[in-house]
Amino acid sequence: MPRPITVNMASRLSAEYDVFFVDQFGVLRDDIGPYQGAVDALRQLSHAGKRIVILSNSGRSGEYNAERLVKLGFAPESFDFFVTSGDVAFEILSRPGVAIYQGSRALTISSGGDTNLADRLGLTSIRSGKEADIVIISGSEAERISMHDYREMLRPAAENNVPCYCTNPDIRKLHEGSVAPGAGSIAMLYEAMGGKVVWIGKPYPEIYDHALRLAGVEDRRRVVCIGDSVEHDILGAASARLDSVLVRTGILADMSDGELDRIITDTGASPTYVMQAFVF
Repeated sequence: MPRPITVNMASRLSAEYDVFFVDQFGVLRDDIGPYQGAVDALRQLSHAGKRIVILSNSGRSGEYNAERLVKLGFAPESFDFFVTSGDVAFEILSRPGVAIYQGSRALTISSGGDTNLADRLGLTSIRSGKEADIVIISGSEAERISMHDYREMLRPAAENNVPCYCTNPDIRKLHEGSVAPGAGSIAMLYEAMGGKVVWIGKPYPEIYDHALRLAGVEDRRRVVCIGDSVEHDILGAASARLDSVLVRTGILADMSDGELDRIITDTGASPTYVMQAFVF
């Protein structure tokens, strides 16, 4: 694999790209607030006439996430679209012929008690895996709920062959300056128990197809994806035939170069560029 090119700031990419797909957590912000320089970098790219899509593995809607980003100090005019895996899941599961019926009983594994997707689909939210017709895994609270407890919570549904939709494939998440298991790790437990999981979000193609349509992209060579995860942002960009930037913040903040090289080798996807932080 070719070695990535090191760049110091996003302005170096302006001449090469017209459309920027920017990850939210780990690039623009952590679970507390914006990274230094990120608010200005997004604003400067927008002022330079770039189309900007915030592309996030969040089980919640883009509208919800956009409002939260603005409350943190990001200008609403500094991005054109906010696309989440939750939005893409809603679009997919709302299609004619998808066998999910209004009123079906949904067990949602999330953070903060969020049942946004189930509510939008007209499902009935329940707490028991034994009664579930569908399982939605959209978030993780693994910082306070053990993976053993998640496994036992989901075991009855897996044993009953209940279909599961993971709308946040992130294997790891940020929590108070450290890294904890993400929703994707919980979905992997479900698969390990024999349950079938449909994965929606980065690195899977539907979220990129959705974003490309919204941004009106005609030439993929003019699009670059910026993220902090090799397994999600960089692999997803490569699969979508898009260039990428790996930012050394977020889940990579304390990772050594050797560890990062091993992840790139194991994943089989190398970024086009590497940047220490998302600054202009």
